[in-house]
Amino acid sequence: MSEEPQALAPAPVDPAVPPGPAVPLGEASFAEITARRRGRVRRYFYEHPRVMDAVVVLCYLLLALSTLISSVVDGKWPAGLLLLATAGALCLRRVFPLTVTAAVALLELGVTLLHPWGTNVSAGLWFALYAVAVVRPRRSALTVFAAASLPLTLLYLFMWTSPGGPGGTADAELPENYHLISNITAAISILLSNLIATGIGISVRQRREHEAEIRAWAAQTARLGSVTERNRIAREMHDVVAHSLTVMISLSDGAAVVVRKDPDRAAEVLGELSRTGRTALADMRRVLGVLRDDSGRPAPLAPTASGDLATLLEGFRTAGLPLHFTHTGPALPDDPAFRLTVFRIVQESLTNVLRYGRALGRVDVLVLRDGDRVTIDVLDDGRDVREDVAGAGGHGVRGSGIGTGQGINGMRERARIYAGTVDAGPAPNGGWRVHAELNWNGDKGKP
Repeated sequence: MSEEPQALAPAPVDPAVPPGPAVPLGEASFAEITARRRGRVRRYFYEHPRVMDAVVVLCYLLLALSTLISSVVDGKWPAGLLLLATAGALCLRRVFPLTVTAAVALLELGVTLLHPWGTNVSAGLWFALYAVAVVRPRRSALTVFAAASLPLTLLYLFMWTSPGGPGGTADAELPENYHLISNITAAISILLSNLIATGIGISVRQRREHEAEIRAWAAQTARLGSVTERNRIAREMHDVVAHSLTVMISLSDGAAVVVRKDPDRAAEVLGELSRTGRTALADMRRVLGVLRDDSGRPAPLAPTASGDLATLLEGFRTAGLPLHFTHTGPALPDDPAFRLTVFRIVQESLTNVLRYGRALGRVDVLVLRDGDRVTIDVLDDGRDVREDVAGAGGHGVRGSGIGTGQGINGMRERARIYAGTVDAGPAPNGGWRVHAELNWNGDKGKP
């Protein structure tokens, strides 16, 4: 009764996958792991259910062989026909489990009436009840078990209790209640054997449901992981493209203005433009490299040359921002992921200032570390950009209204990794202010 019926079966397994040593979960599918756990023999029967049906019928005929032979020898050929009909019915137990169980219960009752105390008593019900328990809920399976076992149990308990009963002997030397005890024993054995067969089926069903739940959980986790990775790459793409292109446009505009009046200054601006372009190209290659990485391990997305905050600020100054930087307290934690978060928040804030700020007189970048808390403030005194963008809705366009919507949301997602927050909006005295708070807590703060 260890066959695997098709109902509620797991997803098909590649027959070519040979059993072998355990493979890490990250390098093998759930289906492959399940196939290897089954083993060669069970996997063969699982992939060839009709062969398993033939084995079940053969097992039943072997159990009923002595009864079949004795019924033919004694001239009770109807009992033999009922045994063969039971074997034929078992071939359909996968397709019609309830119908087959009812038919087998009636057929075995008839065989017992025609040929009492045969070796096949209740054997057909084992396979039929197992098939029901595999495809039906537990309560339904137990109900079918009780209904199918009741006729034979009552037959042995109440119909043959005399010394001249199915034993075919009235031996006076036997105890007076010998046949009664044997009948009760037979009834109990029928109940227990049928209950065991039902219990095995229930166990198989529960195991398959568990495997299905694990498969669903694994698939959902893979989807969530894929979405998370896509969002991570999208944030990096936005940071690289938005920052680099904005700075390069500003640098090219500045170079066009000063090229005739101050060639040396124009050369400096063009050099910064070239450096920004190369940095952007290197960052883009790194981000795209994540998409081509087949190792299954996320590649670091930190920028290369732009990884230095001082270099980033100098690039914005060259692009024309009147930038003032202040760092208060100890240095930032020596963790690349945390420093990248600070870098990206400052980069995105200054990029928005460069894109949307008008009539800028001063831009302040303040980084304050107080114990495990790091506070970042980016404040400018620029004119409201809504005067230049019709229907944009005021300062709210910075990083959202006329952009892609990734800017401020990306900063907030980064800050959330370190139990932090990001607030962006109009400053009390005019201009625009971005205020971010990050909480560093050693290894616990790492993403």
